[in-house]
Amino acid sequence: MSQSGWTLKALPEMTDEQFSLWRELLEARTGIYVTEQRKSFLQSSLMQRMREVACDNYQEYYERIVHDPMGNIEWAKLVDRLTVQETRFYRDPAAFEYVSKYIHAHKAKFDKKNPLDIWSVGCSSGEEVYSLAVLAHEILEDDNKQDCFLVTGTDISVPVLNKARQGSFSQRRLVTLPEFYQQKYFIQDDSEQYQVIPEIKKHTCFAQVNILQLDKVAKTTRHIIYCQNVLIYFRHWRRQEILNHLVDRLAPGGLLLIGMGEMLDWQHPDVTPVKGEQITAFIKRV
Repeated sequence: MSQSGWTLKALPEMTDEQFSLWRELLEARTGIYVTEQRKSFLQSSLMQRMREVACDNYQEYYERIVHDPMGNIEWAKLVDRLTVQETRFYRDPAAFEYVSKYIHAHKAKFDKKNPLDIWSVGCSSGEEVYSLAVLAHEILEDDNKQDCFLVTGTDISVPVLNKARQGSFSQRRLVTLPEFYQQKYFIQDDSEQYQVIPEIKKHTCFAQVNILQLDKVAKTTRHIIYCQNVLIYFRHWRRQEILNHLVDRLAPGGLLLIGMGEMLDWQHPDVTPVKGEQITAFIKRV
């Protein structure tokens, strides 16, 4: 049968044993834990990729990834399907409002020798990184410090990082961005896409990082670590482990911001929870 024939062939339901096998592999390699409620998501993602490679057997595809010499290449393509999450500009207004307050309160200490250093963990296709960069630029240019910041975005997916580096978005992707920012920081090209202006792009960088390997990330202290809607995909104990690593990479007085409800009972001796805001954030003790 031709490969095009495979795209029309219905694949069988995943058995409980197969689900456990794939769930364990995904957690072992990425830390992401797929609950029973998300079994259909895992199955549909696998089915989509299996059709593309003309495979109709979950076990056979598993063996190909785990034991085949080219398995790592195939795994990279699959993990892109399994980990890329929905994102948008200024996704959480309350969180960005607090980041704005933080930068305003500390901007006096930032200069070219000590630039504002922001880390977007699980940055996906770049909307979060560019949102943070635009915000930082807007605040710092008031004091002629618009060149005194850097936003680093990290993600496990290489294809999504390549897209993020391009800084190119459809008009639909910009709807959550204030109109003033759209006009000031984006240029429409011939293909009806909107490009982030060079003045912003030069203050951003992107790198592949597996969140399970944060211990290998240099302990360069960041002023702001933005880690929203990432921890929800991990087991409770692993969330604690990830947060502990992030605190180690946060500058004294730095801000760690995570998603609402992602970690309600976590405590760390080096940070103080932010009170009275519609966010979940922590300030590192000085």
